[in-house]
Amino acid sequence: MTDQGSTLLAFFKAMADESRLRIVGFLAVRERSVQELAELLALKEPTVSHHLAVLRGIGLVSARPDGTTRWHALNPKVLRQMNRELLDNKSVVAFAKSEVDPESRVLSGFLDSDGRLKSIPVSRRKLVVVLKWLVAQFEENRRYRESEVNETIQRRHWDSARLRRELIGHRMMSRNRGVYWRTPQAEWREVDSLGRY
Repeated sequence: MTDQGSTLLAFFKAMADESRLRIVGFLAVRERSVQELAELLALKEPTVSHHLAVLRGIGLVSARPDGTTRWHALNPKVLRQMNRELLDNKSVVAFAKSEVDPESRVLSGFLDSDGRLKSIPVSRRKLVVVLKWLVAQFEENRRYRESEVNETIQRRHWDSARLRRELIGHRMMSRNRGVYWRTPQAEWREVDSLGRY
């Protein structure tokens, strides 16, 4: 399955839950705290926190701290992006392709059902596959603050410091004075079939 297909699959898995759908509905009105959502849903706060973590994992929800409270907000750009991909006939036709490319096979072994990394590969060859998938989470021709880079990576894996270093080390991203950007693929550090640089 393509990266795009994996992203859509993770999106549908995350949204295939009534409580998460209701959370998205409540957040479409305005940002809310875990406590507020727990009252609205008649659920315990840890349960709501779990649902929010799944929604953050696909980038649909963001969180901002305010003292001891974390406010959660809907990211409507992600909904629009998913809508565009579903309405694009080429994207839908690509789901039917039976041939699984080697990189997709590697990636499927490292992603959980929520589209998050279960672990960081030890093998260089597999690590490069995961980093290619991860760098696709960043827009081309856009500058990011380090906090934005960390937040984007943490939607996929908790160890943003290591993965950020790996993206820089493999020249998939560059940085200067705390500002990061995605580099052209021609500049990326590749490995051969034996995992050598």
